Amino acid sequence: MNPSYKILFVCLGNICRSPSAEAVFRDTLQKAGMAQQIEIDSAGIIGYHEGEAADARMQRHAAQRGYRLTSISRPIRATDFDRFDLVIGMDDQNLRDLRRKMPPRSRAKICKMTDFCVHRSAHEVPDPYYGGAAGFEQVLDLLEDASQGLLQHLQSLLPSEV
Repeated sequence: MNPSYKILFVCLGNICRSPSAEAVFRDTLQKAGMAQQIEIDSAGIIGYHEGEAADARMQRHAAQRGYRLTSISRPIRATDFDRFDLVIGMDDQNLRDLRRKMPPRSRAKICKMTDFCVHRSAHEVPDPYYGGAAGFEQVLDLLEDASQGLLQHLQSLLPSEV
């Protein structure tokens, strides 16, 4: 089955937040029986970590919750703006950077992950890279909540396709 909708998760370096969002949302889709209908990927604003696996600390925290971070870091590409239906940044700076990189016709495709939070109130998914264990846990808490809201959004947006 060809995916009917494509989502790209974006953070600064594509080694903590966006690969975690990809893994958490993949799990959410699988549990909802929708993994074949929605294609997901992740990318970074910068290519500094291109070719690297996700941050080992993020992988450990995710694994404790049953998530496997399997994506390999890559920078966002111009072709992504045409390929994906929705481009989801993790924080305000990601959104500003995306708006600078995107052609004007694609700007309506971008939003922030926390826009989909259902139970938690947060303005953005903070970068845990320079913090401790609590930061990685907070990222996962926010991503789990937002993934449920994103699933609900897709179910209401694409009821006949999904």
